Amino acid sequence: MRKRQNPSGIRNLIIVSDTHCGCRLALCGPEPIKVDGGGQYLASDFQRKMWALWREFWDEWVPEVTRGEPYDLVHNGDAIDGSHHNSTTQISHNIEDQIRIAERVIGPEVAKCKKSGGTYYHIRGTEAHVGQSGEYEERLARNLGAKPNDQGQFARFDLWKRVGGSGGPLVHLLHHIGTTSSAAHESSAVNAELTAEYVEAARWNREPPDYIVRSHRHRSIAVDLNSAKGYAAAIVTPAWQGKTPYVWKIPGARISEPQIGGVMIRRGDEEHYYRRWVQSFDRSNEE
Repeated sequence: MRKRQNPSGIRNLIIVSDTHCGCRLALCGPEPIKVDGGGQYLASDFQRKMWALWREFWDEWVPEVTRGEPYDLVHNGDAIDGSHHNSTTQISHNIEDQIRIAERVIGPEVAKCKKSGGTYYHIRGTEAHVGQSGEYEERLARNLGAKPNDQGQFARFDLWKRVGGSGGPLVHLLHHIGTTSSAAHESSAVNAELTAEYVEAARWNREPPDYIVRSHRHRSIAVDLNSAKGYAAAIVTPAWQGKTPYVWKIPGARISEPQIGGVMIRRGDEEHYYRRWVQSFDRSNEE
């Protein structure tokens, strides 16, 4: 890979996605949550286990892979669960309750990012979860202090991000990517997405991305291809939600366990690279 010395700017990019705050199978802190009407919600045992992973990710993994240096942070969509598909797994169907939960979960990590000197970015997720135009996620991103794009959107549809200043790797982030029920073909849509990015760049004589980051699937995978720039990678992030009743009906997904975690892209002194932190839960106990 081409040698790149003396990088300037923030050299680390941390990406999380699909926190689905407001769902009883997703992230929720251990403290009681007040909901509209004065009641309270307490996290389940499952949510407490997930919260322990959330803390391990931020308190141990992120400082290690960033080497204690500043980092930019991206939430790549579906921060809240919304009220969708006639589901009944939400803590509350009141979107304000869900936004408050998300602020309590994500807000401290945004504050640490900014304290380090980094910038927070927010990507809009799926309409069924975050509103028809992403209006719920826009409200949350504004409350969290996300950097707006040139149209003034705090929650944007995509982000082109240069890591580590001039000469650093170029990253393209957006939420959606195709899915499959076949584990044997899990990489197909990911490879197709990366190929399409390169075709589009060549068509208009633009610089292709070194990395593309997608989410939505709740299953992490990465595809690497050699290129004149060194290599190009398409990365799909893991999520922070357990298996909902809907997932138990989907071929492939119904027999797999949740994948929890996040991604880092780093510009080093001589090369750039990515790391994934992916955890899972044990399958059901034997009887």
